[in-house]
Amino acid sequence: MNYYDALYPQLAAMGQERWAEQLLIDLSKERLLERYGDMPEWLNALEALPELRPSHIDLQDSVSIGSSNDLGQISREELIATLQAFHPWRKGPYSIFGVEIDTEWRSDWKWDRLLPHIQPLAGRKVLDVGCGNGYHGWRMRGAGADFVLGIEPFLVSVMQFQVMQRYLRDPQHQVIPIGVEDLPANMTCFDSVFSMGVLYHRRSPLDHLFELKGCLRPGGQLILETLIVEGDQHTIFMPQERYAKMRNVWFLPSIPAMLLWLQRCGFREIACVNVCHTSHDEQHATDWMRFESLTDYLDPADGTKTIEGHPAPLRAIFIATRP
Repeated sequence: MNYYDALYPQLAAMGQERWAEQLLIDLSKERLLERYGDMPEWLNALEALPELRPSHIDLQDSVSIGSSNDLGQISREELIATLQAFHPWRKGPYSIFGVEIDTEWRSDWKWDRLLPHIQPLAGRKVLDVGCGNGYHGWRMRGAGADFVLGIEPFLVSVMQFQVMQRYLRDPQHQVIPIGVEDLPANMTCFDSVFSMGVLYHRRSPLDHLFELKGCLRPGGQLILETLIVEGDQHTIFMPQERYAKMRNVWFLPSIPAMLLWLQRCGFREIACVNVCHTSHDEQHATDWMRFESLTDYLDPADGTKTIEGHPAPLRAIFIATRP
């Protein structure tokens, strides 16, 4: 299993030789098998994927690999069954040899909301923190990013990324199974850093902002998406227990509070570029994600509130620059 052979020279070329040496150990098959008891099952599922050559690839307007005409002797039903082994599919959508993976999230909608507001990605080195299965990373590559590194602690998402890599074979996009706390401090080597849907899961949001800032080169751009609440500069909501059935939600700032946080952490050129209520069309259960979703998280009698009575999910996208 040599999924990351192309990663280490990339990091070394960015001045991260020591981290590359450490990852060579941490991402070895032996170490991953120690960390993840279900790793052999995922490896078997990857090996069960058919050997297919895509006739076309689109990463600019979607993430689309090949068509049904490329299946040859493989039936569509066989391919669906093999892909379903990687359930639940949360981020997408994907089109793989004519099979449409209708994921829980319409991640393409978020991408369309942020893309007009960020610095062009062409030629940039990008870090995607909490990247899930790498959907946005593929769109970053489609937008011309030179190199995209995604970090994601949940193994099923990393394995879904490897499903895509089986057919895309792109050494310039890598997703590794680590958390943001495992990144070296003050790398200062990425042109763009994305943190989308992560901040409210961190017990110390300001520390998270400093971690992200440390990954950016001077002049690099932060793109941050998070849950927010309405209010003034002093409004920060901390749920007593759960928020939308999630246990690990800590701080939801208002837009003015978030802008202040970014300013106090030393960012410049700070702006909120989009605010959007999460809709049932954007987040929903499907045949590819059969667990609870947004409908189950909201008050059935009042869709403006969560099941706990908190304000329903409202998300904002912020951009900022490291001086």
